[in-house]
Amino acid sequence: MESALLFADWLGTPAWMWLAFLGLVAGLLAFDLGVLHRDSREIGVRESLMLSALYIALGLGFGGWVWWALGSEPGLNYLTGFVVEKTLAMDNVFVIAMIFSFFAVPRAHQHRVLFWGILGVIALRAVMIGLGAALVTNFSWVLYVFAAFLVATGVKMLLFAETERPVGENPLVRLMKRRLNVTEEHHGERFFVRRPHPVTGRPALFATPLFMALVMIEVADVIFAVDSVPAIFAITTDPFIVYTSNIFAILGLRALYFALAAMIHRFAYLKVALSVVLIFIGSKIFVADLLGIGKIPPAVSLGVTFGILAAGVAYSLWRTRPGAAPGEAAR
Repeated sequence: MESALLFADWLGTPAWMWLAFLGLVAGLLAFDLGVLHRDSREIGVRESLMLSALYIALGLGFGGWVWWALGSEPGLNYLTGFVVEKTLAMDNVFVIAMIFSFFAVPRAHQHRVLFWGILGVIALRAVMIGLGAALVTNFSWVLYVFAAFLVATGVKMLLFAETERPVGENPLVRLMKRRLNVTEEHHGERFFVRRPHPVTGRPALFATPLFMALVMIEVADVIFAVDSVPAIFAITTDPFIVYTSNIFAILGLRALYFALAAMIHRFAYLKVALSVVLIFIGSKIFVADLLGIGKIPPAVSLGVTFGILAAGVAYSLWRTRPGAAPGEAAR
């Protein structure tokens, strides 16, 4: 009976594969929090790069297992989704850095915020991907809506510079300060503290700036998921491939943040490459229909996506290299 349940089909994939994935993610999170970072401390660039390499290797290794277990096409779709989602997640670093700067979150406590943030991401992405899968299954035309949205987003990113609104002007920040008891100062790694209310004098629960930073990071992920979820559904509609590639790409973001935050300026043209990738992913659905070929082969999608992003990274590093002429440096 138990073996039958393990091999039962769940969203198009055997249940045991879902359990293996969830078990691996739970183990990684437990190892990260319980072994690597039991104490609050600042994470250096070297440690950040080593942990990032580990997470990327695990993500790619999982892709190899998907290839072996499900076949070459799901394997290639997973790798394409992983590369795209990883790049989109890296773009999120710019916003996270702004949030940490506004709330003056000490580097020693940033890992705690990012760890709890990733737990929220895992749940939120599951809900959003579940809704997306239900829409695509019941209304196939939604896939074309996703594709058109990606093309429009890519063109907007390519042609129009986005002006980031200061974190302090965000309506959610103002709402939290109006509706919650909020401390002005940090209290170590605590999200809430109990202290006398300034009006009544009675003990009351106060949110710390660390909690507000966590809320803002979760909201930022929801906003980024508006691009992320359609992008992966334009690559594949398999819920297992969509969710696993999403989560493995995001898992390493926490570790990669501390290295990227120190050298964000070196990736000035990555956003341009990402906009081209979004245009490519969205347009290939329409191109495939026009050519009557069903869909672009996964190997072609992976090759083009990786090539565009690699070119964007290489060009960024060259333009911002030490000793570059002022006119060459990225603005």
